[in-house]
Amino acid sequence: MPDTQASEQSSEQSSERSPEPAARDAKAPDVKVPDAKVPDASRRSERSRRAIYDAALALVSENGYARTTVEGIAARAGVGKQTIYRWWPSGTKAAVLLEAFLDLASHTAEEAGGGAGADLPDTGDLAADLKLVLRATVDELTDSAFERATRALAAEGIVDAALGAEFTARLLEPQLQAYIRRIESAQAAGSVDPAVDPRIAVELFVGPLHHRWLHRTLPLTHDYADALVDHALSGLAPRP
Repeated sequence: MPDTQASEQSSEQSSERSPEPAARDAKAPDVKVPDAKVPDASRRSERSRRAIYDAALALVSENGYARTTVEGIAARAGVGKQTIYRWWPSGTKAAVLLEAFLDLASHTAEEAGGGAGADLPDTGDLAADLKLVLRATVDELTDSAFERATRALAAEGIVDAALGAEFTARLLEPQLQAYIRRIESAQAAGSVDPAVDPRIAVELFVGPLHHRWLHRTLPLTHDYADALVDHALSGLAPRP
């Protein structure tokens, strides 16, 4: 009997010293530590997309639109064709190039302190503000990083109405609206005839500029941009 009692006491003491696994788990919950070696899929995806953008713009600049292919873009970017087809279901190089160009334009605008549809400067001097913006447009249209891609999209947009509409809606229209707001501000300030249609007024500036650039009739220069502003504003001034 004494031996049995001693055994039971020893068992109880052992139980107190060593709690059941379930009790230990309750006191110390299992915390999963992220594995630093597991690649971030979203970052990898973004790198691939960026590589595709860069490849599309580079190939169009180097080889022209006609000689650029989806297969070439994929090879240059180091991705499989299926990646491009997954992100651009149409599988057309025009769709890829449009996204690449819009991305480039967005980053360029952000670096300049603006963005798509950002308001034009409004210093109170309409002529100076418009000349500043149109000169920047000349620089962009004659920049090799933009020119061939812009021409390719402009040409393809004539053939592909859906692509042309998307290019206009996502890039051109926000810019035109910014011009319109500046003209309306000038009308409110009394420097532009209030009877003038702001949309038509804007086309007096940007229309001739893009016509000369698109058809290469004559060189596109800062002097030409300044002359456009001077001629247009002379016709937009308030009537006596």
